[in-house]
Amino acid sequence: MDISPDPRWLDEDERQAWLALSSVLFRLPTALDAQLQRDAGISHFEYGVLAGLSEAPDRTMRLSDLATFAEGSLPRLSQVVARMEKRGWVRRTPDPTDGRYTLAILTDEGWSKIVMTAPGHVETVRRLVLDQLTKAQVGQLRGICQRIMRAIDPDDRCLAVFSLPRRLTARLHRSPRRGADR
Repeated sequence: MDISPDPRWLDEDERQAWLALSSVLFRLPTALDAQLQRDAGISHFEYGVLAGLSEAPDRTMRLSDLATFAEGSLPRLSQVVARMEKRGWVRRTPDPTDGRYTLAILTDEGWSKIVMTAPGHVETVRRLVLDQLTKAQVGQLRGICQRIMRAIDPDDRCLAVFSLPRRLTARLHRSPRRGADR
């Protein structure tokens, strides 16, 4: 009787790696959402929209591109942008180069919101993820995630969705990283 592993099933190492990854995939967004709701009154998705606009040229992006960037449907994004518009964080205007599209523009109030929100988000990302890893492991994690994303979607841009706005990172977070000596 052949007792070799069935290739249709994960072997034990693969199973343990998959269970660990899937656990992170389910629990990390909830933890990030909880921090953002508690400290800033916004969801992780809303943070991604603000961060995406803060990185866009002139803090402006077509709604259809922003939906793709934020990994959300256009109807979901439209609802979120409408709420942000009421708060004064975003404004919408027809795209002057093609009237079939609508532009989302991050206002000065929206910029202030992301500037005030980013430090708490950064702290949570560091505490939950980055401080748990050595510098080498952070590089490995980036490489692993990039390889997985290329397999899922070779043209993917979502890794940048929840990246901190570089302008904020450079200006607000110049302190040495805790745990960097690991």
